Order: sequence, then C-alpha cells, then structure tokens
Amino acid sequence: MTELPTLDALDQRILGSLLEKQVTVPAGYPLTLNALRGACNQSSSRDPVTDYDDPTLEERIRELKGRGLVRVIWAGKGSRTLKHHELLSEVLGLAPDERALVTVLLLRGPQAAGELRTRTERLHPFADRTEVEECLARLSRRPEPLVAQLERRPGQHDPRWTHLLGPAPTAVATPGSSPGDGVIQGSGHGIAGPAQAAVDLEVVLRDGREARDARVLAAYDDVAEDYARELSDELSHKPFDRWLLARIGGEADGGPVLDVGCGPGHVTAALAAAGAQAHGLDLSPRMVELARDAHPDLTFDVGDLRRVLRPPAADGWAAVVAWYSLVHLAPSELPDALGGLARTLRPGGLLALATHVGVEVRHHDEWWGHPVDLDFALHDPGRVLAAVQAAGLRVEERYVRGPLADVEVGTDRLYVLARRT
Repeated sequence: MTELPTLDALDQRILGSLLEKQVTVPAGYPLTLNALRGACNQSSSRDPVTDYDDPTLEERIRELKGRGLVRVIWAGKGSRTLKHHELLSEVLGLAPDERALVTVLLLRGPQAAGELRTRTERLHPFADRTEVEECLARLSRRPEPLVAQLERRPGQHDPRWTHLLGPAPTAVATPGSSPGDGVIQGSGHGIAGPAQAAVDLEVVLRDGREARDARVLAAYDDVAEDYARELSDELSHKPFDRWLLARIGGEADGGPVLDVGCGPGHVTAALAAAGAQAHGLDLSPRMVELARDAHPDLTFDVGDLRRVLRPPAADGWAAVVAWYSLVHLAPSELPDALGGLARTLRPGGLLALATHVGVEVRHHDEWWGHPVDLDFALHDPGRVLAAVQAAGLRVEERYVRGPLADVEVGTDRLYVLARRT
C-alpha cells in the first residue's frame, strides 16, 4: 500500500467500532446494522459520544464498501440480514498490537501511551507502557506513517499520539456538561492544595493500574490515623450529607447496605443509625482496623470496590454507597467499576454516589505530613452520569451543592441516586 485511506469522523467511528467488536465480541461479529449503530453510539469508550441513525450509517457503509474498506455479507444461508465486516486491518497490514492501538485512536482521538495501554486491555495484552511506545514508534516509522506524536501541552505529563488516517481532535476535551450541570473545578475527599490546569484524567494510570493501586494503598495505610482524626466527625458539620445518608439507610428497610471505600467507618455508622444492616469495605487494612475499633458493632472488611460480591444471605445489596470513593479512578474505569457495583444490587436497590466535581488531576507528594505519591482525579459530572446509566441504572435524583465555609475544601459536590430496575 502506497497511500493511506483518508477517513472522516463517521468513517473512523464505523471502522473503529468494527475493529473493536471483531476482537471483543467475536461470537456476534460481523455486525448487523442494529449492532453497528449501538457500537458507534455507545456512551462508553467513545469520544465524542454520537447519535448516528440507520440511514446515515447505511449510506456511509455503501461508500466504504465501494472503497474496499468494508465487506457486506449475508448472515447465513437463506438469511436476509446483512452483516458488516471491516477490511481496514487488511488494507493497512496491521499486526495485532498495531491493530489495537489504531482501533482505540480511531474511537477516542489523541491519547498518551499510558492511556492507550489501559484502553487496549481487551484488544491486546501490552505488558507495559514501553511496549506501547515501541509499537507507536513502529507505526510512525512506516513508509506511510500511521501515527504521529503531538506536541506536549501545558499540564500534560506525557506526549499524546494521534492517527494519520484523517482529521482527529487534538485539544484536551472537557466532555459532558455545560456550566448549568455543575462542571466546576473540584477537590477529592480530604484533599488540600492548589489545582493543576485541566488535564486528561487518564494520567492517573500513567504506569498502569497495579502501580496506581499500590500507591493508593500505601498512602491510605500511612495516613490512616490522621485521616480518621480529621474526618471521622465531618458529618456533624454537613447537614445535607446527613439527610441524604439517613434517607438511603432508611429506604433500605433493614436490608444490607455496603459502604465502599468506607475509610474510618463514619459513613457506615450513619447508615446503620438510619436502620440499615451496614457493612464497610476499604482497600486499606489500616483503615479497616480503625473502623473496627471505632464501631465494634459493625462489620468491616478489606476489599476492592471493583470486586464487590453480593451479600451471602441476600439476593443483593439494598444499597451500595460510594461516598467520595472514585477519586483515584480514571474516567475509562468508571463504567466497569460502577457496572460491577450495580450487578450486586438487588432488584430495586440503590447506588448512591458522592464526588467532588471538576476535570483535573491533583498530585500530592505530601498528605497530612506524610510523604505520598498520590493522584486525585476530579470527575466531570457528565461522565459520571453516563457511566451510571451505562451500568443499567435509572438516575432518580442528582444534586450539586456548594462547599460549606470553614468546613470543607472549596469545591462543589455531585450526588447521584440511581436504581436498579
């Protein structure tokens, strides 16, 4: 091949979706028009989110077929259902690792190597960021380069890469919401210090999930006593939080409620005081020790909110509460994390979230006098709500409130109540 095909935004979305689904759902591939529309317009792993209709896709598929980039086939003998298969990987002669990177670049625009490693996990198992960078370099050295490195922007830790198959956005996006939806620079639970400029929140995964998790665990174990001393009594100063937690605990009607990322246990205790069978879960063993000491009548366990199980003696949790528990996750992790929590709810159960809002990352080298290496990702409300809805939950209530003077860090907070139907 001596000349790259030029793809506009719709071409990129169609071919990227076909490339992705061919690997992630091989039993359902090639895709029907209905499945392709769903893949193109899905609310997760796409930037921007789109709403293409069938006529638009059908017309473009015909053009791509004429250009030798899509094959339209019958779905079995005698079937009149057309299915669609991509030919771009053959035209470009992509190896599996190259194919994975091109797929994600087509679907999500320019990204750093660390982001690409995280977002290609289901497509190709890169061992580390170095392997991603080596593959990108290989793609950039082709006679007709497929990718190029972009100039690093202020506030970005790592350079970003873009494909060269057509126009792609090069600015850092601030997706999701208008100012009326409460997109305000924010701070994580217990965070102090100056904000950085708006950056891609995927930078929290710059060296992979395992390394990030290890840093989070070490930091919370180290600061546990100071964290408990400073924040265990915080609800006494927060009437809105007390009101909402009391509602959640009362609505559980004596059923089991799980507080994920429970810290020293004060939110768990508030839920129990409202009548729920409240249990706490936290990644930090030291936090769990302090919670057990402070609330010996309640149950606390060490665990990861991304690996929650249903309660042993019930068909699901009456409610799962994540009170400022998402601040160390990248946006790309929210759909899987919230989807996992949603699956543990009983029918009619509630998922309750509270988070500080913003689109930035704050790095801390010191926290309450302890040296740490910790990133706090402040999430865009639109992304949070999209992840909740992608988990199959119905958003019933959402609130944004301002900070309490002399009590809290000066940020707005988003609260979401969503129900499993």
